[in-house]
Amino acid sequence: MIKLENLSKTFIKDGNKIEVLRNLNFEIKKGESLAVLGVSGAGKSTLIHILGTLDHPTEGHIFINGINVFEWEERKIALFRNSTIGFIFQFNNLLPEFDALENTMLPALIGGLDKKEAREKALHLLAEVGLDNRTRHKPGELSGGEQQRVAIARSLIMDPEILLADEPTGNLDTETGKKIEDILVNLNETKNITLVVVTHNGLLAERMSARIGLRDGKIYDYE
Repeated sequence: MIKLENLSKTFIKDGNKIEVLRNLNFEIKKGESLAVLGVSGAGKSTLIHILGTLDHPTEGHIFINGINVFEWEERKIALFRNSTIGFIFQFNNLLPEFDALENTMLPALIGGLDKKEAREKALHLLAEVGLDNRTRHKPGELSGGEQQRVAIARSLIMDPEILLADEPTGNLDTETGKKIEDILVNLNETKNITLVVVTHNGLLAERMSARIGLRDGKIYDYE
């Protein structure tokens, strides 16, 4: 499903070379759930951005379904990303001027889906995450957990094969975070979505089918 070969990422800051990721090699199988752990600055978010084709590696390759996607031109990569990959971030990035339904519909409308079909799909997904009675509320009228559930619904609107979550419970209290965990685990198990979660949450990591750690840009076995 996803395969990394000698993948590295380097940034240049003030003339200095900063190696964020160093020769990563691993494979994520279809339907697998993977936790990526490590301290702040270990390269976790950089890795999730590259997995999601939001950023390019400096060296090495990433194959998704056997395709080296970074050989494509940017527009084709963007279309692939919108149709294949869903994102959930610690800061949910909901647009404050749009309500829950409109925020959920956005990727589908950008992808060219008919407005009526996009609305029906969005309503169904919001109901699935328990927000069928909050569809017309704007983000400022929703709790943190409700906002994150809207973000999850939005990430699923294009029926992605891959779901990438970067600290999805990082800004939530324990009880609310557990509800978000349950939703993510259920999505992976019932829809066979390949799930990659960057997290500091050891309990969430233990619910994934596989775990890796990042330290100084390199992979180590997480126990």
